[in-house]
Amino acid sequence: MNNSSVSQIVLLGFSVTQDKRVWLFIFFLLIYVLTILSNILIITLVQIDHNLHNPMYFLLSNFSFLEICYTAVTVPKMLFDLLLNNHYISLSGCITQYHFFSLCAATEHFLLVIMAYDRYVAICIPLRYNNIMSHKNCMQLIFSCWIISAFSLSVPAFSVSQLQFCGPNEIDHFFCEFNPLLKLSCTDTYIAQTIFNILSWVIILGCLICISVSYTYIISTVMQIPSSVGKKKAFSTCASHLIVVGIFYGTVIFIYLRPTVNIPFHQNKVVSVFYIVVTPMLNPIIYSFRNESLRKAALTCIQRIKGKKC
Repeated sequence: MNNSSVSQIVLLGFSVTQDKRVWLFIFFLLIYVLTILSNILIITLVQIDHNLHNPMYFLLSNFSFLEICYTAVTVPKMLFDLLLNNHYISLSGCITQYHFFSLCAATEHFLLVIMAYDRYVAICIPLRYNNIMSHKNCMQLIFSCWIISAFSLSVPAFSVSQLQFCGPNEIDHFFCEFNPLLKLSCTDTYIAQTIFNILSWVIILGCLICISVSYTYIISTVMQIPSSVGKKKAFSTCASHLIVVGIFYGTVIFIYLRPTVNIPFHQNKVVSVFYIVVTPMLNPIIYSFRNESLRKAALTCIQRIKGKKC
């Protein structure tokens, strides 16, 4: 990183009184603990229950792991700031937080595409499902998600690391995000902003289009099923994924497809809280409540715990 007169960044966080700060800390801590435990539960159930040893649940367990990483990048720092009222983070730490948050977010986009593709293969070409979505292929697809995300985001990350920060050093947010971070630079940010804008549109809209195409074929195939029971069963396997996609993209599009450093970013704090803190908690709950196999696996595990170790 180039020489800079700014060595620390101040994350202004939430402009609330001390009493409200304590209540926010307790509220977000409970959500964070629930998020971690529920996602760990899904990963554990998929590992120990042989009925869940198929591509759909393997992808779901990887999605849960990604959600744990996604929240771990930002939420602990936010909780620390709320508890101790210490809003400082080093400049290098701020850039690192932005990079890993972007990495997890981009990987989540690609993983949601793979999960949609999995449902497409299962419903539209079921006879080839085991060959196409073999364990080896699933591993390669997931590995590709991380590699593509890391490679594509290395360019904007490098661009940001080359900027100079001369002051001011305050970000009106609770974590280090790209647009408010760029506002602090005293050098020309046009190239970094342009690269980020292009990547945002390509990744977000590109993945959303792929998911939409998959579900267009899925809906077309399901509508040809003569039995209403068969239609309901086919749609039920996609319902959880569609809800998660709707929530995730609804908030992400609101934030990132308005990519300009001139927008007061504090206006997006509530939406940011939703997709960073609340959504990762909702996802395992949505999958658990709407998925009969997961519910059965959880009940079986509880019964085993009562009699012996799970």
